[in-house]
Amino acid sequence: MLMKHKILRNIIRCDLQKELRIIFILLIILCWSAPAKAREVKIATYNVQNLFDLTRDGTEYEEYIPEGPLGWNKRIADIKYRNIARVIKGLSPDIIALEEVESRRALISLRSAVQQKGLDYPYFEIAESKPSAVKCAVLSTFPIISKREIRVKNGARSILMVKVDIDGKSLILFINHWKSKRGPESMRLPYAKALRREIDKLSVGTDFIVLGDFNSNYNEYRTFRYKPLLNDTNGITGINHILCTIKNGRLVTEKSLVAIRSNKYLYNLWLEIRPTRRWSYNLFGRKGTPDSIMVPWALYDDKGISYVDNSFDKFTPPYLFRNHALFQWQRAEKGKGRHLGMGYSDHLPIFAWFSTEPFRLKRR
Repeated sequence: MLMKHKILRNIIRCDLQKELRIIFILLIILCWSAPAKAREVKIATYNVQNLFDLTRDGTEYEEYIPEGPLGWNKRIADIKYRNIARVIKGLSPDIIALEEVESRRALISLRSAVQQKGLDYPYFEIAESKPSAVKCAVLSTFPIISKREIRVKNGARSILMVKVDIDGKSLILFINHWKSKRGPESMRLPYAKALRREIDKLSVGTDFIVLGDFNSNYNEYRTFRYKPLLNDTNGITGINHILCTIKNGRLVTEKSLVAIRSNKYLYNLWLEIRPTRRWSYNLFGRKGTPDSIMVPWALYDDKGISYVDNSFDKFTPPYLFRNHALFQWQRAEKGKGRHLGMGYSDHLPIFAWFSTEPFRLKRR
């Protein structure tokens, strides 16, 4: 009788172990097959207006020579870093492209200032191979898996190309800072052509974003047409004609972009908001859109990363304005004298949301 009980117990124990193994295997299968939770990612771009460090490299603008006659010193620099960090913390993007950062030292100092406000960016890069006074950079909460600098013929600054990993999905960012409008359009075309060449190398369907300070309006082909000091290219613009944000003389829309299904054309997200709000820069009452975020059709498909429809906007907290104008970094003597230790930037940040879910059209 005792022997029968032992045999029965062994049979029950074996069956239980077998059932537990089956349950364990089923749990593994469920974990593998369960769809990953969708992630939404906020991506921004911000020209921080001359973020310099405190090391003399010989490429500084005169007014940013450390301990120079115009007062760029540690106390003043710390205020600048804290002010820009306040903006980034308020915006709280997952990834932010930056323009006008002098060096890796300056970028690290800004990152530390943001960290002190409770926001951490473990990954960062800067286009530093070419000596220039200011450079393109990026701060990211997602891993940067590759970086490349795109040299521009006769251009002072390189375009920064980084690939980030978002939950196993790759996204390429092309971060730009083109020649200012102190020069004509012919000085911006080399940037557009260098960028165009790189985009054309990508496989069709690659997820990428073009963003930064292009010193060009989203509709530059219209706004510069009758300005001979700018229009020295017979009406051809870098942002509209070379990057192909227009087609048959009209701005590319979401509808026309998706119908094309190629990397050739880009959609400028300024078209997502009403015309009266389309500005990120205001110089003596002249509003413009030098900063842009542009996307290809691949961000409208059901693979990889997608644009979150109608999510584009600019960041406009009250502290970025004074007397109905942008509260840019202040210097005495109408911007030609000593640093006053006040202000932020002469640009507003702009941003948009992206998702690991397929694109969904939203009604306006």
